[in-house]
Amino acid sequence: MRLELYQEVSLLHDVPEARLRQGDVALLVDYVSHPRDGEEGAVLEVFNAVGESIAVVTVPASSIAVLGRDQIPAIRALSLTA
Repeated sequence: MRLELYQEVSLLHDVPEARLRQGDVALLVDYVSHPRDGEEGAVLEVFNAVGESIAVVTVPASSIAVLGRDQIPAIRALSLTA
C-alpha cells in the first residue's frame, strides 16, 4: 500500500549513514526509484525537536510505516557517529 505524501511516518529500520534509528519520525515528501535495489524509494525529510530540517534521505518504501494511535513519540539525542 502506497502511503500518502506529506504525512509523518516512522522508520522501520536504522539508517546509519544519516544517524537515524528505527522509530524515528520523518515527513514523507516523495517517491522515487531507490538507487540500490530497484524497489520504490521513499524520500523523507527529518526534523529535530524544534522543527529544523536536519536530513533528507531516501529509503526503500518498505522501510516506513504510518504512525499509530498506540504509539508515543520520544526525544533522543542525535548521535555524533554513524
